[in-house]
Amino acid sequence: MAAIKITDRIYSVGVQNPDLEVFDIVMATEFGTSYNSYIVKGEDKTALVETSHADFFDEYKSNITSVTDPAKIDYIIVNHTEPDHSGALAALTELCPKAQILATAVGANYLKNITNRSDLGVRPVKDGEELDLGGVTLKFVVAPLLHWPDSMMTYCKEEKALFSCDFLGAHYSFAPMLDTELKDTEGYRRAFKEYFDAIFGPFKPFVVAGLAKISALDIEYVCNSHGPVLTSAGQLGYAVAEYGKMSRIVKNDPKKIPVFYCSAYGCTAALAEKIREGVLSVLPTAECKTYDIIKHDLSVLAAQLNSSNAFAIGSPTLNADAVPPVWNLIASVDAINIKKRPAAVFGSYGWSGEAVPAIVARLTALKLNVVGEGLKACFVPGDADLSKAFELGALLAQSIA
Repeated sequence: MAAIKITDRIYSVGVQNPDLEVFDIVMATEFGTSYNSYIVKGEDKTALVETSHADFFDEYKSNITSVTDPAKIDYIIVNHTEPDHSGALAALTELCPKAQILATAVGANYLKNITNRSDLGVRPVKDGEELDLGGVTLKFVVAPLLHWPDSMMTYCKEEKALFSCDFLGAHYSFAPMLDTELKDTEGYRRAFKEYFDAIFGPFKPFVVAGLAKISALDIEYVCNSHGPVLTSAGQLGYAVAEYGKMSRIVKNDPKKIPVFYCSAYGCTAALAEKIREGVLSVLPTAECKTYDIIKHDLSVLAAQLNSSNAFAIGSPTLNADAVPPVWNLIASVDAINIKKRPAAVFGSYGWSGEAVPAIVARLTALKLNVVGEGLKACFVPGDADLSKAFELGALLAQSIA
């Protein structure tokens, strides 16, 4: 992808990766992604906002060179330090020898570890601090936990452009860059929502704060780090409105207490049903459903778990452990917002029953409030086991009643 002129003073010099199928190991990218980077030209100084993925450095270098001599770049602004943003930085320090690197104080520390250079010269910037390029002013908007502690945005008031970092982005490879040229609006909007859910879903209070920070800014362009540049004539209004909707904290009424399980021969399933009955004995109006994990889409189950008031999860023991579908669901736990949430663990076993204590240990490490010690039933649960399962469900409900 060649460099693209966004405004008279802003150029897109990032690279496209349309063939990427999975981002950061866990996020499917149906439409690939991009690693966006921008050059801002003032009358006196030139700034490079964001860098790129190290694997695409040659193309990235070519894009930069088509706009300006890299040796004349005065500033490299790193809004966020994950390697998809900063991977090219080490090589850029050779290409742009006089450039001063700017990041938040947290970002400055991260960059030294990412580049393995303790001598890396990074100047920390503060919220509201401005940088004069000569007729062009860049203002730094520090926005921690959007979505890392180091995150910030950069605003150019003369061009009415916000370099929003990951905020308002999407994993959507789009070579024309400007959203006014989008043809597959439905596909883009699907990618936009999936990106929010995966990246910003755990940080909804900070999304609300971020929206408040930019609400007073006159913005016609959002030059984000992934996906097309958003414009006031295109998707910008939609994107901001959707972030407002998706970041609302919804309180469950009635209470939601799902019961998840895997069961080879129906033994753990019998415990799950009794736990459900126990929950409803205390909270008869609660939304309490049982879910056989292997019969449902994992993303749907993860959404149920993360939006719950409490939950129960059960597994038989296989090879001295819980079964893989259970671990896959636990791997989808929103570890930031789920702290102290009540949870119950149960399962049937044959020989030794390690699954239940293993799950208890993992949920405890995630700082959930595990109710009881975990219920184990040897082989087919008898009346005493089923009674204990009922009592565990009642105890789980009481924890939020």
